[in-house]
Amino acid sequence: MSRVIALCFLLLAAVIGFLHIDSRPVWAPFATPSFRVDEALDESAVTKTKGLIKTNIPAPQSHWLPDTGAASVHAASMIALKDGAVRAFWFAGSREGAADVSIYSSVYDPKSSNWGAPIVVMDRVSAEKGLSRYIAKLGNPVPARLADGRLQLFFVTVSVGGWAGSSISTMTSDDEGLTWSKPQRLISSPLLNLSTLVKSPNVMFADGLLGLPAYHEWIGRFGEFLRIDAGQVIDKRRMSSGRSAIQPLIFVNDAQDASAYFRQTRSSGLPKQIPVSRTQNAGQTWQQSEDLAIANPNSAVTGLILKNGTRILVLNNIENGRYRLVLLMGDAKSGQWKTIDVLEDDEALPEAQRKEFSYPYLITVDGDDAHLVYTWDRKKIRHRYFSGAWLKHAYQQVGSADADAAHQEGQQ
Repeated sequence: MSRVIALCFLLLAAVIGFLHIDSRPVWAPFATPSFRVDEALDESAVTKTKGLIKTNIPAPQSHWLPDTGAASVHAASMIALKDGAVRAFWFAGSREGAADVSIYSSVYDPKSSNWGAPIVVMDRVSAEKGLSRYIAKLGNPVPARLADGRLQLFFVTVSVGGWAGSSISTMTSDDEGLTWSKPQRLISSPLLNLSTLVKSPNVMFADGLLGLPAYHEWIGRFGEFLRIDAGQVIDKRRMSSGRSAIQPLIFVNDAQDASAYFRQTRSSGLPKQIPVSRTQNAGQTWQQSEDLAIANPNSAVTGLILKNGTRILVLNNIENGRYRLVLLMGDAKSGQWKTIDVLEDDEALPEAQRKEFSYPYLITVDGDDAHLVYTWDRKKIRHRYFSGAWLKHAYQQVGSADADAAHQEGQQ
């Protein structure tokens, strides 16, 4: 009898949730960056740069986020600050999901190329006091910039069970992350506010509201798109179905069109590639599309679009394990992605000695450069910086190789 009652409760919650969504008005269009047309996408520039002296291009920089003394670290993210610096967030503790896990933050100074001392942004005890409820564990901090200039931090809290029993909490900062408001829960369901997590950056709507990609791990594993006004979810739309696609990463193509790439969680025998969904009405509805034919081993992907239109992805391009991490480039016109840098690769080592390189997160400060953070064997967080000049040169080298291949094909 108890199972029947529980099932009826779940069905009632689903119906109310559906009515809640269906009653919402039409969404605003996406806020789209004004891509410029410059040499990075100019085919004639490819020819001009074939003889470019490589020593003029600054090599990518590599740093470590500061040590917190914790045995395990994971799930780093970043946001650009108003002065051009970068603030990172991550969680650290004895292990993922432990009661001693705290969310830390540190600021990177681009002038000195150094990370500042880490500070605790949120711990389990503070979360309990602020949210007035029992908190068993914390995870996945994701920052955003509000239309009024404030910072907003989303993070995962769990009261009962594993990650499947999670919900999203949030707080804001008026001083670029030095101090934070009292946390509050995001209510994404009127009854069962469970199994909602975050991992990827938000997108902006033209009306200044946030679009936050989220996902579920209880009953189903699927992506969900939340439309958020400050600390309130005012609408939500499902992005994928079944139990195969979580942690959506959104690429906004124009005011109405966007694509979402997912971490695949498919059962054995199914393609270990990147699931894709697409919207053509600013996120109101999403349709499953053809897989991105790049290997994915049930691991997070990250990416961004530079202001010249160049697209970047960082992921584990293998079907099993997380021992290789690569940087890929592509553009919306061709739909082709090419590896331009192997960031980490332990394939030559025995399986037992291979490290984990996972949970990458990308941002750009000026639209030309890229900052990357990722988990390094669950012991450290690695930071890599790619200058605009390096990325532009890499794109031109890819374009040059494509042009040469096309020319040779035409001569055959």
